[in-house]
Amino acid sequence: MDAAHAARSGGRSWALLLLGLLCVAPAGARAEPGVRVLDLPFTVRALRGPRSEIAVSVATSGLLPIAGAKAGHEAGDEESAPVAVVWGDEGGAVLTLANGTVAVKPIGREAVEGLGAAETPRGALPGTRRALSGPLSAYLTGRTRSAAGGEAAAVLTIRERQPMAVSTDPKPVPVATATVPAGGEAVFAPLRPRLLRLAGRPALLATTLSGPDLGGLALITHASSDGSWGVAARTPPQPGPPLKIAGIADLSGSGTLQAATVSAKGRLQLWTLQPDRIEAAGEAAGYAAGEGDADLAVTAPAGGAPPELVLPVAGRPEIALVSAKGALHERLRVTLPAPVTTGIVVLGEGNAARLLVGLADGRVAVVAPDGGTP
Repeated sequence: MDAAHAARSGGRSWALLLLGLLCVAPAGARAEPGVRVLDLPFTVRALRGPRSEIAVSVATSGLLPIAGAKAGHEAGDEESAPVAVVWGDEGGAVLTLANGTVAVKPIGREAVEGLGAAETPRGALPGTRRALSGPLSAYLTGRTRSAAGGEAAAVLTIRERQPMAVSTDPKPVPVATATVPAGGEAVFAPLRPRLLRLAGRPALLATTLSGPDLGGLALITHASSDGSWGVAARTPPQPGPPLKIAGIADLSGSGTLQAATVSAKGRLQLWTLQPDRIEAAGEAAGYAAGEGDADLAVTAPAGGAPPELVLPVAGRPEIALVSAKGALHERLRVTLPAPVTTGIVVLGEGNAARLLVGLADGRVAVVAPDGGTP
């Protein structure tokens, strides 16, 4: 073999070796997210996650042999069930997670819609959902119009079942009712209020509209002095209403509860919640809120890291996993077969979690954000 041929052979060998090294993932590299579209025999127009009234109702109704619904929480702690529910005009299904795989259990559309009817109690603003936690519930009432001409609610109605003595005589359960206006010229946006706990006491966070192009958040708390409910804090007016509440959790890992909102103009904002104030804690642009009152997910990564937000990316068929630890930043983006419209919910926790994403074409995608079988 002449020197030139040997050099060429050696060059090819090194090229092949280099190519092989590039094709091998480094140890500890994050697996690519997996995406699968569920095989559903109907077009989905509604999606509810584990922390929804309908999921708990389905799990405890006896329709299917499902166990694990959590009840008896203190007021302000959301109840949950290990299922999600989807439905459309031609049918419905309960979605469960086992060994990292989402299973579909069909149920009749009438059964789902019958259970879901309680989401909008009598007297509530049509098409809105109530917040429910144990004996405490809250929903929007007093149909009115916002300054921009859209539908809105004049007040937030809060109902709380009262304890009663054990008796053999049937008696109605006493219920304390309070109505809280948004305050000033503001009204409530037609979005579900959120129940939470601050300083060990139940509280509510609701979205308000205060002008043709202004909105905000109102924190409603239960005064310990006289037991009355009222607005304890609000944000300054923000452009691009309504501010849809994407999630409430200790998002930064600081030990303090925070709320994340997404405006109609795609601005993500983080707010730190205190019993008497709401403080801005960061913002980022380029996200979407989904349609109407569709849910957006908050997922808990493995290893004890702070929860992450899962948000639609504005103008693209993608979702982003956004962390607030340190500063708002994207950890991951996932491309989907279609844009997100009917919401994002999460089943499971950590590496076993699976995201369910309602797509604009009426399908539901399952996403395994950290690898695995979706």
